[in-house]
Amino acid sequence: MWHEVKNFATWITDPTFVASVLMAVACAITAITIAMPLLKGDRLASRMKAVAADRDELRRRSRATLQTSTVSLRRQTKGPWKDIMDRLNLQKLLEDPNVVQSLTEAGWRGPGPLAVFYVARFATPVVFFLMALAYLFVTGSKLSGNMQLLVAVGACAVGFYLPNIIVANQAGKRRKSIMKAFPDSLDLLLICVESGMSIETAFQRVGAEIGSSSIELAEELGITTAELAYLQDRRVAYENLAKRTNHPGVKAVATALIQAERYGTPLGSALRVMAKENRELRMTEAEKKAAALPAKLTVPMIVFFLPVLFIVILTPAYIRWQALNGAGGN
Repeated sequence: MWHEVKNFATWITDPTFVASVLMAVACAITAITIAMPLLKGDRLASRMKAVAADRDELRRRSRATLQTSTVSLRRQTKGPWKDIMDRLNLQKLLEDPNVVQSLTEAGWRGPGPLAVFYVARFATPVVFFLMALAYLFVTGSKLSGNMQLLVAVGACAVGFYLPNIIVANQAGKRRKSIMKAFPDSLDLLLICVESGMSIETAFQRVGAEIGSSSIELAEELGITTAELAYLQDRRVAYENLAKRTNHPGVKAVATALIQAERYGTPLGSALRVMAKENRELRMTEAEKKAAALPAKLTVPMIVFFLPVLFIVILTPAYIRWQALNGAGGN
């Protein structure tokens, strides 16, 4: 048996056999390459028909999904926070025209976060006021009654503005996360568009790929894809993307996409220019932070580095001076 295995291995590794196999494979590949264009034929009509059928099916599914989502959103409006807001009429009492936009920029959409915000804005000042008074009475503060009341009122003011501060902070973090990956997403979007994808498919594909870098940007691209499928005017979908992010770079890209849709200009050229501008904008922000770094390091250097440096330099001299004084005294 070992003799047969050895003969088979020798036959397989024979240079003549290997060369014959390689020549046969090369001839087969050449024949297939020549025959493929002849067998392919003209399938443009069938492909366009398939694309139209897929578009109609997607439109039907999108409308069904939109109706289902609308019903579900209406059912979700009911809840304890919504009941409290309606009973106390907080939306009219604490009316803020920018609260919906602020919550949207922070990634909190729908009536649920709005109700929570209004309840928190109503309850937080009361809670902070009572907590400040309880702390002052329990600790036995030596402040006068007017000063204690002033401290409690200050805590109440902090509680009133605290929900707005939290929303603004969340919106800023979300915006930074989006803009960190936005130039790369524009490059991917340019590649997808130039490869022949539609803008909806390109947004969906880029959203799936960019999710590992920025979940917030992937979410925004997914919402834009849905709006492009649902809304009759595609311009509104791009404007909503700019409003949700509230960043000059995204607004410029949305404007370029609107102009490309309106005037029929090449979308790839617009995306290429926008990608370059956003990369330059990101580089400019990085240079700005680097330029501000020395000024920010001044106080930490004075507080932490200089005392340590003085100790390291002066301690040996002080020890030597003590030793000389001790020797002179003896």
